[in-house]
Amino acid sequence: MRAAPPARPFGFVEWFRQGEYDRVGEAVAGMRAAGATRLRTHLSWAEFHTPGGSEWYDWLIPKLGQEFDLLPCVHYTPPSLSRTGHSAGPPRRLLDYADFIDMVLTRYGRHFSHVELWNEPNNLLDWDWRVDHDWQLFCEMVGAAAYWTRQRGWKAVLCGPSPFDAHWLELMGQRNLLAEVAAVGFHGFPGTWDSEAAAWEGYAAHLGQMREILDRYNPAAEIWITEAGYATWRHDEAQQVARFREALNAPADRLYWYGWQDVPRKVAVQEGVYFDPRHYHLGVTDAEGRPKLLRRLLEAGGVSGLADLPDQLHAPNVRRPSAPVTVIGGAGFIGSNLADALLRDGEEVIVLDSLARPGVERNLAWLQDSHGERLHGCIADIRDASLVADAVKGSKAVFHLAAQVAVTSSLVDPVHDFLVNAQGTLTVLEAVRNHAPETPVIFASTNKVYGALEDIPVAETGGRYLPVDPSLRAHGVDESRPLDFCTPYGCSKGAADQYVLDYAKSFGLRTAVLRMSCIYGPRQFGTEDQGWVAHFLIKAMQGEPITIYGDGKQVRDILHVHDAVAAYRGLLAGIDQVKGQAFNLGGGPFNAVSLHAVLAEIATLTGKEVAYGKEAWRTGDQLYFVADTRRLTDAIDWHARIGWREGLRDLALWVSTELGLPLAEGLPELPVEPALPAGRRKLA
Repeated sequence: MRAAPPARPFGFVEWFRQGEYDRVGEAVAGMRAAGATRLRTHLSWAEFHTPGGSEWYDWLIPKLGQEFDLLPCVHYTPPSLSRTGHSAGPPRRLLDYADFIDMVLTRYGRHFSHVELWNEPNNLLDWDWRVDHDWQLFCEMVGAAAYWTRQRGWKAVLCGPSPFDAHWLELMGQRNLLAEVAAVGFHGFPGTWDSEAAAWEGYAAHLGQMREILDRYNPAAEIWITEAGYATWRHDEAQQVARFREALNAPADRLYWYGWQDVPRKVAVQEGVYFDPRHYHLGVTDAEGRPKLLRRLLEAGGVSGLADLPDQLHAPNVRRPSAPVTVIGGAGFIGSNLADALLRDGEEVIVLDSLARPGVERNLAWLQDSHGERLHGCIADIRDASLVADAVKGSKAVFHLAAQVAVTSSLVDPVHDFLVNAQGTLTVLEAVRNHAPETPVIFASTNKVYGALEDIPVAETGGRYLPVDPSLRAHGVDESRPLDFCTPYGCSKGAADQYVLDYAKSFGLRTAVLRMSCIYGPRQFGTEDQGWVAHFLIKAMQGEPITIYGDGKQVRDILHVHDAVAAYRGLLAGIDQVKGQAFNLGGGPFNAVSLHAVLAEIATLTGKEVAYGKEAWRTGDQLYFVADTRRLTDAIDWHARIGWREGLRDLALWVSTELGLPLAEGLPELPVEPALPAGRRKLA
C-alpha cells in the first residue's frame, strides 16, 4: 500500500459559462463534498463587456467567494480593444488591462486575496505571441497590473505557461515581472498531451527549475500548480486518480486540479476548438453529471482515502505457476462474491473493474483485506482494449460481469449504454480470441433479452400477477422464448448475449451465457434503478420511504447470490458440454414473489411497516418473469438451494453489520454457507 498523500488543502479549476446558474450551484455543492477548499475560475475581461457579462460576474464572483478561497484568473482582451481583433491579442493600450484589474479589485476584491494575471501566455489561443514574439508587450501589460495589485493591498499570481518553459520564466525575471508577484503558476498535464513523452520531466524537476529561477529574482514567491489534470477520454479513470496523487505530492504551495466537470461536445473549449477529445474529458464529473472514480473516492474518504487504493492502477502482472481466473466486473455485487468463492478455493484471481458503480470500491477493499496477494486488481474500463487483453492473457477462465446495469440509465444515455455493454463485450471477446483462444468465457446476460413479455396473458391472483398458461405458471419462461429486445439496455445486453454465443460458432471459443433474473444478497449496494431487493431493504432499515413503479403486484423469481455463484462455477466446470449455449438463471417458481410480498417480509425483519409511494410503470417493465431453469439443471445439476425468506434475512444481517442499521429484536443469525448440500435448502 502506498503511503497516504498529505492531508493538504486542494482546489479545483472550473470555468463557468454565462447563465449557468444551476450548474454553479451543483458544482459548488459537489466540490465541497469532495473536500475542495479552493477554486480557480476565470473572469473574462472580454466576456465582462458582452451583454449581460457584468451582471453575470456580479452574481458569480460573490457566490463562489462565499464558498471557497477564490482565485479569479483574469484574461482575454475584449476584441474591440485588441490589436488583432481577437481575444488573444494584446490590447492596443496596454494599461487598459491594469485599469480592468483595478475595477475588478474595487468591485469584487472583498471575495479574494489573490488575483491571477492572464493564462498560458505561450499558448496561441490565450496570447497571440506572433505579434509579441519576445513577450515585451505581455511584460509591460502584466507588470503594470501586478504593480497596481500590490499597491492596492492584494497579491498577484503570474500565469503559468503550458507547456512549462524555464526560458520564458527566466525572461520574466530579467524584466522584473517576477519581483511584483506573490506566486507563479505552473501547468502540467502529464499523460494527457504529448508533454510526458517529450517535454515533461516530472513535477520535481520542473518545480525545482522554477524554484532556482525564483530564488534569483524573488525568493519569497510561492509556486502554485494552477492547472494540473488528466483527461479520461480513453476511459482510464484510475489513471486520473494516480495523476491527482502525483500532483498532490508535488513540491508546490498550492494545487488546483483541472477540472470539475467535462465540457459538453456542443461547446467550443476555445475559439472554434471542437475536435480534440482530450479537452472534453478533464473533469472528475462527466458532462451528464455522473461522478468519475476520483470524485467518488474524494467524497468517500477525502484525500487520505486515496491511499486505500493499492498500486493496482495498471494492468496486473501475474506470474504464478497456475493460471489465474479473470473476473471482469469483479468489484461488483455478483463479481465480488464470485471472486471471493474462487479465492477461498485457492485460485489466483484477477479482478478487472472500472469502479464506475458507487460503493463497489468497498467490495474491492474487502477482497483485498480477505485474500491479500492472491487477488490481483486491474482498475480499468472494459473499453480499454489493451488493458483487457493484458488481463485475459494466460487466464484459465474469464467471467464477464461488467455492464451498465440500469434500464433507466440506458434511456437517458443510450450511447454510453451501448459502448459499455455491446462494444465492451466485443472488446472482451476479441481479447480472448486473439490472446487466449482456449480460455472459457462465461457471460452475465439478463432476462431483459426476452422483452416486456406483453404477449403472455396474466391474471391477478392473490395480489400478484401469474400467467394464465398452466405450464408457464408451473415452470416459468424457458430459453425457447423468442428474443425481443426492449429498451436500449435490452438491446445492448441482447447484442452482447448474441455476440458471445456467435463467437463459439464462428471462432470456436468456449463461451456460455447466463440470462439472469433478480439476484440479491451480501455485498449488494442496491439503487432504485438496479438491485431493487437490496434497495428496498436498505431504505426500510434507514427509515426512508420507497418508491414502487407500477402497482407492486409484478412478480420476480429472486435468487440468492451464493446460488448464482454456484451456477457460474458449475457452467465453467462443464464448459465443454455447454459451450455455445444460453441458460436462464433465477430463483424459479419456489422463489417467485411480488414486490408487495418482499415489502411484507422486510417489515417483519425491521419490526415496522415499510413506507412507500407509487409512480407510473417504467418502460419495458415485465408484469411477470420467472426463469425456467430446468435446462441449466439438466446441464450441470444446478438447483436454487436457498429460499427467498431465508436469503432475505441473510441480506438483512449483512446490511445491519455493514451499514450499522437496526433490525427487529430476536432475529436469529442465519448465515448462508457458500457450499451447500445437493438439493434445495431452507435456512429456517
